[in-house]
Amino acid sequence: MNTALHLRATTTSVAATKAFAAALAAELRDGDLLVLVGDLGAGKTAFTQGLCAALGVDVAVTSPTFTLANRYEGRLVVNHLDVYRLDSPAEAEDLALSELLDDGVTVIEWGDRIEAALPVQRLRIEITFGPGDDDRLIGCDMVGDTWAGRFGDIRAAVGDWLAA
Repeated sequence: MNTALHLRATTTSVAATKAFAAALAAELRDGDLLVLVGDLGAGKTAFTQGLCAALGVDVAVTSPTFTLANRYEGRLVVNHLDVYRLDSPAEAEDLALSELLDDGVTVIEWGDRIEAALPVQRLRIEITFGPGDDDRLIGCDMVGDTWAGRFGDIRAAVGDWLAA
């Protein structure tokens, strides 16, 4: 059975978006897949920077738009992909996703472009613009039984940002 549970959060600054990601990072495990979705400039890379910092990555984290993938070492390995330039899910085959998912946490910016090629078990994070210039609305869909079983722990970790 595939289950999807949803959380909705709000941040009011880039620093708050990074802090939200850092709180979520405490709940991540080896093999986790995070699919980041959102318009250009919504905060996908800022989210990834906060996540990586919380996981002990001590180098600059930038979007791998042209290289497609970066790998960072921390408490967990972070495989950071940006698939904006891919035109179809079929092109994702060259990314060796199954191997990446065997080692660390995999974060895919613009992941909705290849969602059909991704495994069912994933945390889909959609970041959209809020009413203020720096406000962001963050929707988290925990897809699959593995993520659904972690819903309570994740909800508790990011509770400070959850929408009422």
